[in-house]
Amino acid sequence: MQPGDSNPSRRKVLAGAIGIVVLPLTGHQAHATPENMAEAMGEALGAGAAPKSGRVKLVLPELAENGNSVPLRISVESPMTAADHVDTIYVFSERNPVSNVVRFHLGPRSGRAQVMTSIRLAGTQHITVVARMSDGSLWSSAANVVVTQAACIDDT
Repeated sequence: MQPGDSNPSRRKVLAGAIGIVVLPLTGHQAHATPENMAEAMGEALGAGAAPKSGRVKLVLPELAENGNSVPLRISVESPMTAADHVDTIYVFSERNPVSNVVRFHLGPRSGRAQVMTSIRLAGTQHITVVARMSDGSLWSSAANVVVTQAACIDDT
């Protein structure tokens, strides 16, 4: 297009049309919802399970520039004895393609009920951690994280 020319060329119109059609096909975010997380929690913890707040400490950044690797640290108050220990720690995500992000199995020989890892996040969301104790009780903690560049792009 030349300066002062108000009509775009056929090439520019065609290139723009192709861009509009192809861009949405390059990948889209997972379509998970908070309801998916509630369903995953029901499957993992048992229908009607109601974790109590407390005993679990979740350390997650409030702002993550890149959702490909978000550091996560979890600790649970427990003596870690044969009679009283953390059995399983679950991490649930409300927007990832798979809501049950990770599950850690611990026992009295673990010494401390503490885990650290990095997880991928599909965008800004609410993360819930639930600890199942050896007596069957459930304890939880949750945090929100703002993700500026989402990960977990689903190709389906």
